[in-house]
Order: sequence, then C-alpha cells, then structure tokens
Amino acid sequence: MRFLITGTAGFIGFHLARRLLDDGHSVVGFDGMTPYYDVSLKRRRHEILGTYPAFVAVEAMLEDAPSLRAAAEAAKADIIVHLAGQAGVRYSLEQPHAYASANLVGMVNVLELCREVKPKHFLFGSTSSVYGMSDKPEFVETDTTDRPVSLYAATKKSGEVMAHSYAHLFGIPTTVCRFFTVYGPYGRPDMSLFKFVKAILDDEPIDVFGNGVHERDFTYVGDLVEAVTRLAGCIPEIGRPVDAEGVVDTLSAIAPYREVNIAGGRTVGLIRYIETIEEILGKKARLNLLPMQAGDVMRTSGSAALLEALTGYQPETDIRAGMTRFVDWYVAEMHPSAGPAR
Repeated sequence: MRFLITGTAGFIGFHLARRLLDDGHSVVGFDGMTPYYDVSLKRRRHEILGTYPAFVAVEAMLEDAPSLRAAAEAAKADIIVHLAGQAGVRYSLEQPHAYASANLVGMVNVLELCREVKPKHFLFGSTSSVYGMSDKPEFVETDTTDRPVSLYAATKKSGEVMAHSYAHLFGIPTTVCRFFTVYGPYGRPDMSLFKFVKAILDDEPIDVFGNGVHERDFTYVGDLVEAVTRLAGCIPEIGRPVDAEGVVDTLSAIAPYREVNIAGGRTVGLIRYIETIEEILGKKARLNLLPMQAGDVMRTSGSAALLEALTGYQPETDIRAGMTRFVDWYVAEMHPSAGPAR
C-alpha cells in the first residue's frame, strides 16, 4: 500500500515509516525539520529511511498547503497518517504561537488535503494529555476530554474535534490514536528518559518535578507502531461498531470516526522509573526534587481494551526491557564515550 506520513523525521513517525517500509509498503514522508530539538537527530532518522528505495522525503512545513498537496500527489496515498506537529507540554508555556500554527493551522491543511484526495483511511496522532487531571484509575476513550490543562493538550483536542467534523462532512474514515508516554530508541531529547540517561552518564543532577510522585503509563515505541499498523486496516464505518463484551466503541453515530487509546497498561511511578534507569546503567542519579510544573498531570493510565477488540493486540513490552533497548541505542549512538551500557 501507499502511505503519506507527516512527521517522519520525528520519533514516532520515523519508527512507523521504517516498519511500513520493512513490510513492503511505499512511504512519502513529510517533515519541516523545526529546531525544537537538535535537527541533526531528525536528519539522521531521515538518512536511515532514505536507504529504502520506496521512501521519498519532502521537507516543508505543515502551514505550507501547496507543499502538502505536492507530497500527496507524489504519494498517491491509500492511507494518510498525521503525526507531525508541535510536541511538548512545557514548551507550550514558552511558545504558544508555535502550537497554534502547527497544531491548528497545520491540522486544517492536512484535513483539507484529505478532503481533496479522499484516502481510504486517515489516522491522527493525538495524546493522553487530552484527559487532563482525571483521577480515574484507568482512562477510557469515552471519558471527558473537555478540560485540558495545557495548551498542547488543548490543540490536540481541537485536532480531534476538527477531524470529526471533516469525517462527518466529507466522509473521511478517521481514527484518532491517543498515545500514552511513548519511549524507545531514537526518542526525543526533551523527553524524560533521554534527559535522565544523559544526565546520569554525565554526572549531572536531574530535575524531578512534582517531587517524584508522578505516575505514567509508558508505551514502548515498537508496541505503538504495531498498534498503529494494525489500526490502519481497521477502517471505521458508520453503524458498524466493534462487537466485544465489556468494550464501549467510540465510533461516531454520524461519522466514520473513532478514538483509540494506545497505552502500555503499566503505570510506573517516577522514582521507580529512575531507579530502573540506575539499575540498567549501574550508576546512581543525583535528584533535584522540584514542585509540579504548570500543565503537567499527576497520573496517566490508559485502557487498551478497545485497541485489543479492534486489532487483537495490546502493547506487551516490559518497561525494563524497553528502557534497556533505549540505553543500548543511546550509548552506542549518542554517548559512545560511556562505553557498553551494561
């Protein structure tokens, strides 16, 4: 099949594109190479994808609608996966306009593209942050998502709502994938695992916000890619909800549209998370305990029941195994002076 994926120089987009290429599909990757973090890592990802004859890279911004259209014409895509955008909760406090531009204007451009080319399926990468400060033991897709606590989450929620309207108005089969704290090799430098491993190896203290009482549902990137790959074949149809005992489908009554959590199902406390890194590295961290940051949530825990009902799959990678793979990659490619990871 033919895919157009936005954000292929990013963490998740890179892994998804590589998986699809390995499976024999063709991919046109669209990315703006913004300097939110080290662009050399983004270029390294595209360099790896460029070794596949079936991969074509288009470098442009989401706000550039003509370039998006040209990429779509080159892709002749059966499926469009939209993963590009401005990420990060904390950065949204510093650069709010970047989120409005990439995640709102960019989303409209992608949706207009879908309106024109009419893909068989449109998948949008959203976030667990849309659940806000929920105190439920497990987040399910039917929970309220109308009270986000960061601008990042608000723009992602807005993207979901816009996608539903386009699915209704123009019959675009759409699946929103809500990602829960994705980690793994080639991860983003602004994410905690990358920052913590780097700091420990460099004998620097690590900032631990919320005094370390945060809990997160971690999802290994390989598991997430497996889930998205399977969901690509689960095309929503009005009037055909999933039939599984105890599972409530989010299929819209008026549009070929649904939302699906992609969650690891293993909530881990931040201090235990750091202890696991210490055990893998064989080195202790120096902790700088700090108050909770604005826009952060205390806990995330996602139900993957709908994902399993649709695809027969649930994320399965143990947190220690996934973190070990990250550390092995980080030491080999980003910090070779540290020597073997273990």
